[in-house]
Amino acid sequence: MMITTELVRNLIDTQFPQWRDLTIKPVEKSGHDNRTYRLGPKMTVRLPSHERYASAVQKEQLWLPRIQQHLSLPIPAPLALGQPTDEYPLPWSVNRWIEGDTVTHGNIYSENQFADDLASFLQELQAIDASDGIPAGVQNFHRGGNLAVYDGDTRSVIKELGGQYDRKLLAEIWELSLSSSCQSAPRWVHGDVAVGNLLVQNGRLSGVIDFGTMGTGDPSSDLVMAWNFFHEESRAVFFSKMNVDADTVNRARGWALWKALITYAWNEKDSELARWGKRVMDVILQEYRQRY
Repeated sequence: MMITTELVRNLIDTQFPQWRDLTIKPVEKSGHDNRTYRLGPKMTVRLPSHERYASAVQKEQLWLPRIQQHLSLPIPAPLALGQPTDEYPLPWSVNRWIEGDTVTHGNIYSENQFADDLASFLQELQAIDASDGIPAGVQNFHRGGNLAVYDGDTRSVIKELGGQYDRKLLAEIWELSLSSSCQSAPRWVHGDVAVGNLLVQNGRLSGVIDFGTMGTGDPSSDLVMAWNFFHEESRAVFFSKMNVDADTVNRARGWALWKALITYAWNEKDSELARWGKRVMDVILQEYRQRY
């Protein structure tokens, strides 16, 4: 689906004429599931890139205002719901702009502090009553659900890997991740706690965006930054602050391994995405050998 500035301009002008005088420009890092545009200085326009992501719009409209009141950091605040048209046949949204830069190792005060900040946010999120929330499943690509749903893809990729990887050890890590299940009541899950969705100001975590894969269930899938971003010391800080048991860590490692494997295998090997997948696999293998 082709989403352009001209398309967004037309959607705003026809459905929200009160904002027709505001400038529209694409954000620098828009993401895969959605395309995001700045609308004036204080708003964003968020448009699903495919129909499989469209259900998240109504979900965010309903749940983000309820969740925000329990969180210390800002998250997206829906301001308006856009309707499908012949030109763009999916629902879309206008949200409040959140200041901050996408986290990097260079713009944080320290990795340990960032690990502590992120753990504090996730603890607040998990403490919110989830009894009437949306269960994990197809609607959020099973984040918070049973990792075994991706067993076939994961084993297939491991089998096809070249000799540079210890396929037996990767299979062992994967099987360990499947050996336990969450025994606690369902908790809120962001679903995509990744570098692109974490904002920084003055060296500290300042906001969390993109709740399109939110749901309720096992929160282990929200811990993948332990391998995707943190090094050994900050990983220990993160797990200590989260107060997670070994089974939860094992399931979280499985989520990180699954994503790294398919990202490496399903993209061109010289692409940035494949290099990211390879790096995360290397981190997982190193951490697992040290732990076990």
